[in-house]
Amino acid sequence: MSGGVDSAVSAALLVRAGFEVIGIFMKFWVDGLKAGEWKDRVLPNAEGLGPSTDSCLPQNRCCSEESEQRARQTALQLGIPFYVLDLRSEFKKLIVDKFIAETKKGLTPNPCVICNKKIKIGLLLKQARALGYDYVATGHYLRARKIGREYQLLKAKDKNKDQSYFLYTFTPDELKHLLFPLGHYTKPQVRKLASQFKLKVAGKPESQDICFLSGDHNNFLKKYLKLKQGDIRILETNEKIGEHLGLPLYTIGQRRGLVGGTGPYYVAKFDYHKNILYVVKNWNEAILYEKELVAEKVNWLSGKIPSQILKCGAVIRYGHPAFPCVVTRKNKQEYLVKFTKPQRAITPGQSVVFYDKSRVLGGGIIK
Repeated sequence: MSGGVDSAVSAALLVRAGFEVIGIFMKFWVDGLKAGEWKDRVLPNAEGLGPSTDSCLPQNRCCSEESEQRARQTALQLGIPFYVLDLRSEFKKLIVDKFIAETKKGLTPNPCVICNKKIKIGLLLKQARALGYDYVATGHYLRARKIGREYQLLKAKDKNKDQSYFLYTFTPDELKHLLFPLGHYTKPQVRKLASQFKLKVAGKPESQDICFLSGDHNNFLKKYLKLKQGDIRILETNEKIGEHLGLPLYTIGQRRGLVGGTGPYYVAKFDYHKNILYVVKNWNEAILYEKELVAEKVNWLSGKIPSQILKCGAVIRYGHPAFPCVVTRKNKQEYLVKFTKPQRAITPGQSVVFYDKSRVLGGGIIK
């Protein structure tokens, strides 16, 4: 339970369905908070609504003091036990440190994919099963179903809220212990259910973006990476138009943050040896398009490696439509993905997720 409307309605639906439900709130690492300040400053009051952290300290947007209070309040309304898991050390090591390290390499990682696998769902699932609980349920928008002995993941009913892209990493054994109560609802329907359940979080605004970024994405990276300024040059002419602030701050196809020349310009290429950022003038410049990619660390939700040639749809970033492709195994660690039509700004470090219509087949990391 995050203190938001989605997880609150998920819990309410499970209570209504007759499940024995407990609410879990997870505390993650906070930028600017020293390890010695991680201990709780104030204990909750008897009603479970009091703060458990000093409000003057920095806050992680998804597990702030306010979020915890809202989650406690929802649990109290539903009459279910409420617990807090301190996962700050694990989150810092597995998510934040990896995000910084991958960005330093020139990649554009997606920490939410790893967080769901290793922390939000993965770690919680291990603890829940060890304690004798049958399932972990979340407020993610996607569907799960069982066909024969196989457990499958599918896109949510609400296509605008579908989060299946982030959850391709699980094994068949893990899938059978996961529940997604919101998969068959749209966001407006979830808001309506929250009002019907009389939940006080019914009107809470959306919360998105990377949770541990307390401010601007680049400002965060500037704190943790040693960045070196260098030339911004037009790819076609090699003309210098300005200076970049450090190559790890940019990604292929990016327009925002480029200063110099008459613009607009779009990031097209990196030269890490010479510390040069190359740009092009047109959004649809040919160099920004590629017809194939290589994926590594690929996971298949069925647990079975597909036949030699797989025809499916592939999504190269969250919110991007699936495009037809052919997937073949390149070696034991990598797969070659060939699109029927060139794709713009294929970005190393991002996830590519494979679909058969609405069904999630699996995915991997773009190399």
